[in-house]
Amino acid sequence: MSWIILIVSGVLEAVWATALGKSEGFSKLWPTVIFGVALVLSMGGLAFAMRGIPIGTAYAVWVGIGAALTVLYAMIFGGEPASLIKVLLILGLIGCVIGLKLVDDSH
Repeated sequence: MSWIILIVSGVLEAVWATALGKSEGFSKLWPTVIFGVALVLSMGGLAFAMRGIPIGTAYAVWVGIGAALTVLYAMIFGGEPASLIKVLLILGLIGCVIGLKLVDDSH
């Protein structure tokens, strides 16, 4: 259960990071609201997941998922330039996140 919550929290990290950018310094209401809600849920989920997953692993997975999804979203919808090397590096990051799950010995 901790891993599922951690993955959802990582996705929510990408949501709040994207909403933060779209809030334009908290000057737009709905992106600011989405940022706040996603931030609280993401941090709460991370804290819950850390009860069953070591802190270093949990944090690395949370950040990795959030970073990968934020960059992918920006490349697809936000006008961030995409390149083969960026996509390969993101795939490497995702591979590392999966690897951390596979070597998790907390159970």
